[in-house]
Amino acid sequence: MINHLKPIDETPACECGAVLEQGRFRCRECRARDRWVRRQAAKRRTTARSGQSQPPAHRPRGIVEAGVSWT
Repeated sequence: MINHLKPIDETPACECGAVLEQGRFRCRECRARDRWVRRQAAKRRTTARSGQSQPPAHRPRGIVEAGVSWT
């Protein structure tokens, strides 16, 4: 019978269970996922309207945009 199990060693593992490279605290996939989460959070911050609610769809927001003329 051939045993395909790797021996247990003292190398640290990532929180997802992957074996780490020397000098690393997280695996490549976890680092990529963390970068993606940070970018998504930054994107949400920049695209959010500050102090303003969402305007109704297909409706002008002001009199000038509605085309009203006072002359």
